[in-house]
Amino acid sequence: MSYVEKNLIPGEKLMYRTGVHWSVLFGSAIVAAIVAGAGIAILAYRNDIAGHGIPVNGTEIAGMALVAVAAIFFGYRVVKKNATEIAVTDRRVIIKTGMTSRRSLEIMLAKVESIGIDETLMGRMLGYGTVVIHGTGGTPEPFTKIAHPSEFRMAVQQQIDAARR
Repeated sequence: MSYVEKNLIPGEKLMYRTGVHWSVLFGSAIVAAIVAGAGIAILAYRNDIAGHGIPVNGTEIAGMALVAVAAIFFGYRVVKKNATEIAVTDRRVIIKTGMTSRRSLEIMLAKVESIGIDETLMGRMLGYGTVVIHGTGGTPEPFTKIAHPSEFRMAVQQQIDAARR
């Protein structure tokens, strides 16, 4: 069960959920592919490498270690990406970041002063941006690389409008 679902107030309904955009994994995927490719190359040419005074077992271990490191590195980044939850309920905006240490922001809809969106050209094409939430009397809270920021803002605005009625 997610953080948002665990922390719903009785009678509160989840209206919209989003998270961090997949593009945050792009750099990690490239690094993991390079490291795994090196490991696979070592495994593929282990007999040629072993002919230069390195035992075959040593090259196999090195190749498998590189592939394992790449998989662990990329897996960690995926888990870290999925550790961010962003949701709009019929009463508040909930944002939770972090895996081992947690940071959460929960703003009642009545206290949301404004929501700003910053999108680069690439962000507009791929569907991500920075969401800046301004609470009444508080400092702006920016959250980067959020998937579908316009839909998130629309969901918040719809809930604020519904709460006023």
